[in-house]
Amino acid sequence: MSIDRVDLNLLVYLDALLKERNVTKAAHQLGLSQPAMSNGLRRLREVFEDPLLIRTSDGMTPTERAQELQPTIREVLATIDKAVQPQTEFDAMTSSRVFRIMASDYAEPTLIPPLVERLRKEAPGISLDIMTPSDVNFYDVEQGKVDMVINRFDSMPQSFHQKNLWRDRFVCLFSRNNPIVDNFNLETYLQAHHIWVNKTGMGAGVGINPKDVQRRGWVDNALFEIGKTRNIRVYTRHYQAAMQLASQQDLIVTIPYKATLLPVPTEEFVVMEAPFSIPEMTLSMAWSPLLQHNPAHRWMRGLITEIAQEIDAKGFIFSN
Repeated sequence: MSIDRVDLNLLVYLDALLKERNVTKAAHQLGLSQPAMSNGLRRLREVFEDPLLIRTSDGMTPTERAQELQPTIREVLATIDKAVQPQTEFDAMTSSRVFRIMASDYAEPTLIPPLVERLRKEAPGISLDIMTPSDVNFYDVEQGKVDMVINRFDSMPQSFHQKNLWRDRFVCLFSRNNPIVDNFNLETYLQAHHIWVNKTGMGAGVGINPKDVQRRGWVDNALFEIGKTRNIRVYTRHYQAAMQLASQQDLIVTIPYKATLLPVPTEEFVVMEAPFSIPEMTLSMAWSPLLQHNPAHRWMRGLITEIAQEIDAKGFIFSN
C-alpha cells in the first residue's frame, strides 16, 4: 500500500472507531454524520484490506489487524499533533489556563497545597480544578478532558504517559493514650481495633465487604501473606478522617507515611513503624499522549515533579 492512497482524515476516523467501537458514537465524537463515518469505515477497509471492525454480540469488535494498528495510529496522530502545536514558549505568569487534575485523597492534601502556593507566586492567573477518582475515567484522560491523574494505579492504558512521583512506606498512627503505646508489636497490633482506609483506581467505587479479606488492599494483603487478619471497626476512603478517628484511644490507622504529615494535632499521636512488612506504594502521575507535547502541560508536569521531589526529601521521623 502506498502512502499516497491514505487520507490522513481516515486515520482520525479509525482512531475514533477503535476507541468507541461504535459508528454512531465515533461520528458524534468527530462532529460527523453517521453516513459519513460509515463511508469512512468502508474506505478504511479498502485501504487496509481488512474488515477492521466486525459486528458481534458485544458490539463492534476490532479484528486482529485493527488491534495491531491501534497503537501505531495513536503514535502517528500524536506526532502530527506535536507538529502543528504553536512553537511559542508557555508564559506561566500571564496564563489564565485551567488545569483539571484528578488527585486521590492521599495525593490531594499532600501535593496540592504546596502546588497552589507555588502557583500563587509563579502563575497567579492559573486555576486548578481538582477532581476525585470517582469523577474521572480513563476515557476522559485519554481524550485530554482531564490534564493528569495522580494516584496509585494497579493498571494503566499502554498509550498513557506516566511518571513516578515518590515511593512511600506504611506506618501506624494512633493516640498517645492508646493502651498499646508502650508495648507495640505484631501481637498487640492484631488485638487492637483498626481503621481501614484505601481508595485506588478510577471510577465510581463500591462498598467494602468485610469478609472479602483479599480485596481490602495493601495492609490486609500483607497480613494475609503471613496468615493474619486484623480487627477492623471503621472503613473510610479519607485519610484525614481516618487520622481524626485515630485520636480515639482504642483505634489504630495504618497509612502511607506522607499522609501523617497532613495538618492534624500531631502532639496527640504517635507514629510507629508497622510491626510487619508491607510493600511500599508508588504515587504516579499519568496523562494522555495528546497532551505530551503541549507547552503548558509540560510546564505543569515539571512543576509538580519538582514539588514532589521536595516533599520526598523530607524523610521519615518516628515517635520515640
